[in-house]
Amino acid sequence: MTLVSTAFAQTAPSADLKPTAVWGSGVNQLRIATGSPGELGLLEAISTDFARGHDATVLWFRAGSGQAMNLLKERKVDMVLAHAPPAERRAVADGWATGRQLIGSNEFWIVGPASDPAKIAEAKDAVDAFRRIEALKAKKVTRADNSGTHQKEMEIWRLAGIEPKGDWLIATRDFMTASLKRADAEQAYFLTDSSTFVAKRAGLPNLKVLYRGGQLLMNPYHTLWLTDPTPGTPMAQRFAMHLMSDDMQRLLRAYGKDRHGEAMYNDAKASRERWPADQ
Repeated sequence: MTLVSTAFAQTAPSADLKPTAVWGSGVNQLRIATGSPGELGLLEAISTDFARGHDATVLWFRAGSGQAMNLLKERKVDMVLAHAPPAERRAVADGWATGRQLIGSNEFWIVGPASDPAKIAEAKDAVDAFRRIEALKAKKVTRADNSGTHQKEMEIWRLAGIEPKGDWLIATRDFMTASLKRADAEQAYFLTDSSTFVAKRAGLPNLKVLYRGGQLLMNPYHTLWLTDPTPGTPMAQRFAMHLMSDDMQRLLRAYGKDRHGEAMYNDAKASRERWPADQ
């Protein structure tokens, strides 16, 4: 990885944009936008270690991948941890973003009521599962927020040849945990990331995993920063290198196992074995 040589100068966030959390108190500031890795505590564990070793202050701005990439393009953050591969590839191809590196992954699961009225547990693949939900007009929660999860949902609908509409769709325009709670309350189907469901399932008595598996439901995370550097870009590059260190990759593949009985993420090596290098 080639490091940008621009000297670092501290940059204050926009007045109307407040960080969700701040870790460390060093002179080198790094602004990161991402969603679930922050909500689930993974980003805090990584950032605290990074801040200690790099005299840094890490500011997290909670945002789904679509919003996070907009914040990056508007230079309001220095890097994103995104899980929206088509949008990421477009940003790199369009020339405004760079530094796209696979750092790890989890999966998407389709959860719903144990009664499974649409019988998606019998589906041959995720596309078939979505077709079954639409055919029955079974209640389905959608984030409807252009997050990485919502983009994946819309990709599956396109592959199914369906434009979803109707009062059976429940739009939350909210983050993963809140959307899972809504699905639980409605006893509705929902496309969730596996990590959040593992962490929150004890509080979701009406939901169970009904369909999982296949490359379509793999959920890789990549780094991105701007081609035209911000003052924080050198720290973003160092943070990406930190993410790929042996210690942080070890943390990634074990994260959550002590509390939830299973790891919540795959490391970069395991992810690369399943995710093509050109994707």
